[in-house]
Amino acid sequence: MDKRFSDIIQLIQQSRNNAIKAVNIELINLYWNIGAYVKQKLTVAEWGDKTVNELADFIQKNNPELKGFNRAGLYRMIQFYETYAGTKFVATARTQIQNIEKQEAKIVATVGRQLQPQPQDIRKTILAQLSWSHHRTIFSRCKTEEEREFYLRMSIKENYSVRELDRQINASLFERVMLGKVNIASLPKDFSQDIMNAFKDSYVFEFLNLPEPHSESDLQKGLIKQMKNFILELGRDFIFIDEEHKVQVGNSDFYIDLVFYHRGLQCLVAFELKTEKFKPDHLGQLNFYLEALDRNVKKPHENPSIGILLCKDKENEVVEFALSRSLSPAMVAEYKTQLPDKKLLQQKLHEIFENSNTEDI
Repeated sequence: MDKRFSDIIQLIQQSRNNAIKAVNIELINLYWNIGAYVKQKLTVAEWGDKTVNELADFIQKNNPELKGFNRAGLYRMIQFYETYAGTKFVATARTQIQNIEKQEAKIVATVGRQLQPQPQDIRKTILAQLSWSHHRTIFSRCKTEEEREFYLRMSIKENYSVRELDRQINASLFERVMLGKVNIASLPKDFSQDIMNAFKDSYVFEFLNLPEPHSESDLQKGLIKQMKNFILELGRDFIFIDEEHKVQVGNSDFYIDLVFYHRGLQCLVAFELKTEKFKPDHLGQLNFYLEALDRNVKKPHENPSIGILLCKDKENEVVEFALSRSLSPAMVAEYKTQLPDKKLLQQKLHEIFENSNTEDI
């Protein structure tokens, strides 16, 4: 492409992207208001299921170019409204919702009176930042308000495609992150919240299709080959730098399995891969690599390097003891080569919350 005109092409593409975002915002706002309107009609028994069918048929007959307004589509809009009407995401619209609810008793008592809900504006909420396909995936698959909020914010932060979002739900990202936070006490106390938010307690590499058992070389080669999926699992702030990254100390050469750069933390991140259970002596090797990176590779404006030890398995108590005397910012995480049992993770999470509530009492 002629470099003289690249700025013009960039302006056109940016304008096109802005237009698509604007259309999506209006569409999400429209679906919200249709859901609110029909929900109120159904609530006061002014409309029934038959009326919703008639509305879908009416739209199809008179405006066949309008897609997504069949019976199933209208009920998804109702579900969308019902799911988030009571959440803080739509706090700006909540006052209007409450005013409508206060009128319900009067409306029910007034035979034949028409309910006319006032349009609500959710265009400045986080709901308007995602596509309808994202929303359908989240409110149809996520069971709790906390889980829905988690995937809403992660989709925006990591710019997930619908396919990537679906994969993260399958991989139980919410449950793994919540369970990982329970183990946060094992990290050094001087770790910042930003560092703790940037990494997970466990990673899922089901996309590698590795046999059991497998070698560290197989794991490394698989992650390099599937770098796009690996970055998706890590987070989009990670930038891959090198594999078998050589660091020279004295007259000896040493090789770090994988080296990344984290844009948000502005530091190098060294990954060491272990296809066995965590052992405390693994940390000695990782700390040595971090010292070499900081002395010979890190730039003056960058923060100290962080090490991640990816192990096949680990015991939290052993990790806590090993990290308590560690001088370098290092973390120990486990990896799985198969999708985790979502129900089992949910059960563990539920048990932790139950025990926490019992202790409070």
